[in-house]
Amino acid sequence: QVQLVESGGGLVQAGGSLRVSCAASGRPINNYAMAWFRQAPGKEREFVASINWGGSRTYYADSVAGRFTVSRDNAKNTVYLQMNSLKPEDTAVYYCAAHIRGTYPDTAATAYGYWGQGTQVTGSS
Repeated sequence: QVQLVESGGGLVQAGGSLRVSCAASGRPINNYAMAWFRQAPGKEREFVASINWGGSRTYYADSVAGRFTVSRDNAKNTVYLQMNSLKPEDTAVYYCAAHIRGTYPDTAATAYGYWGQGTQVTGSS
């Protein structure tokens, strides 16, 4: 089992930047592809970005491509999501997740077996 804890969320003005982190414990995450999802009130959870186990490949939803960057530091057992040029529509709870089946990249939430509790990100104008 692996426990995931997100942190770093907050209120940011539109156009600003924020980096959220996902710290893992219980087991190392070096053998997992990892992903970020987000969920806004009243909306379904949607895929944001993913990174393979070694950090050499990344994949992004069209809505965030060019603005967000996912990275990982397996030595620190941590995954990051750097969010630049934030928009009000980026407002959501952001979750990290560990992939347990399928092949990279996988945008389906059902392919991920371990989830954090999320961190709130608000882009304000």
